[in-house]
Amino acid sequence: MNAIHFPAERLLALFQERTVVTMPELKAALGTSVDATVFRKLATLPYRTSYSQRGAYYTLDSLAQYDALGLWSWRDVHFSRHGTLLETAATLVTAAPAGYLAQELERVVHVTVKDVLRQLVQTHRLGRDPLAGRYLYCAADRARRQEQWAARQAHAQVGDELQAALVLFYSLLDEQQRRLYAGLESLQWGQGGDRRIAECLGLDVGTVARGRQELLRGQVLRERVRRVGAVRPKAEKNARHLEYAAAPAPSGHGWRSDGTPRSLDRPAPEANQPPVAPPEPLGLSQHRASLAQAVGLRAARQS
Repeated sequence: MNAIHFPAERLLALFQERTVVTMPELKAALGTSVDATVFRKLATLPYRTSYSQRGAYYTLDSLAQYDALGLWSWRDVHFSRHGTLLETAATLVTAAPAGYLAQELERVVHVTVKDVLRQLVQTHRLGRDPLAGRYLYCAADRARRQEQWAARQAHAQVGDELQAALVLFYSLLDEQQRRLYAGLESLQWGQGGDRRIAECLGLDVGTVARGRQELLRGQVLRERVRRVGAVRPKAEKNARHLEYAAAPAPSGHGWRSDGTPRSLDRPAPEANQPPVAPPEPLGLSQHRASLAQAVGLRAARQS
């Protein structure tokens, strides 16, 4: 039995003619009633399925005119360079400078997104935070999420330049610095400051309280801002170094420049310590030492 061949050129000609087509039109072009046959031929082309109308429409990426967000609408049919509505929502929310409210995202993609956003949050692909009785959807990454929240607060406080500057400054800090800064603002705010600052900066109340307590107790990890590779020297080694540095340098002269003897620089012996006898001349026997003392005494008398 001879196999029936369905050339993909028929599909390409159909797309060139109509730009957007449906499954029945694709089947008619190939002369088949089997969906698997159509998808096998589509796999050889850079095609795209609509994320609206339950994916009932098809086009080619070469024919779609995507905007800066990767979206394209043909009449009331909507396509995305990112694929399905689920992938499109995840990509757009993560890339948005200030996140998205559900209503804002719906105005962008022109379809309902509440169920999709709920699914993305439940699978931890996105995060959300309450904002004025609604939810602000942000990236799953914590640092990116805080940046988006800070940008949203700066946008909401556009009339208050100082508030906007504070929010911008907060977005530039690392994790510990953000926590301490939030604690400092809470202290300045007074009663209810933890909750007020948590809502303003998109933090948990416990995080603000922790930063406030760390400031009051002085529990700040300065090592976190130390350069990579910088290691504090051991205390024992450092102590020995300081001990050697404090010891007076020996000198062959007995007098200082001001006329006082250098013996005053030496520490006085303790009271309970026996006096130490001066050492004998190095390399001299007892007889030669006595002779040297006699010669010295005679020279002193002659002088």
